[in-house]
Amino acid sequence: MKLQMRRGMRLALMTVGFVGLLVAVTAIPGTATPPDRFSSQLLGRGTYVDQGTLPLGQGLDIVVVKVTVAPGGASGWHSHPGGAIAIIQQGEMTTYESVGNHCVITTYTKGQSFIERPGHVLIAVNTGSTETTIIATFPGVPVGGSPRIDADNPGTCPGV
Repeated sequence: MKLQMRRGMRLALMTVGFVGLLVAVTAIPGTATPPDRFSSQLLGRGTYVDQGTLPLGQGLDIVVVKVTVAPGGASGWHSHPGGAIAIIQQGEMTTYESVGNHCVITTYTKGQSFIERPGHVLIAVNTGSTETTIIATFPGVPVGGSPRIDADNPGTCPGV
């Protein structure tokens, strides 16, 4: 029974992560920092109705997307209402985050994953020379709403 519960939890966490990333990538681009050579494909979406142990609000959507980013493409500055879990399937992705008055830069490569906390503003850029593919899961999305919230450039990461 415990093994089934663990497997169920792993599957739920992976699904939530994929959904978050998908929502973030497929959201309508904002006018402040629109995506550039950045597209996504909806892989799935469902409203959370379980009484499971994950801290998710019942009645909210979980969205999963496949994101494709051309070399030099960028997501635009954004955040996610319920956060995001991203997995780099191919290529590389560099995130730029405004933390206080400085910029935190992190590069992720094929096989790595990362989490974006709810409301945390960042921009993701394909700094590699090949196309990048990401699977993202966005938990906690308002039913039928966007998994992405556009944001203005905070100005702490020059050149981005």
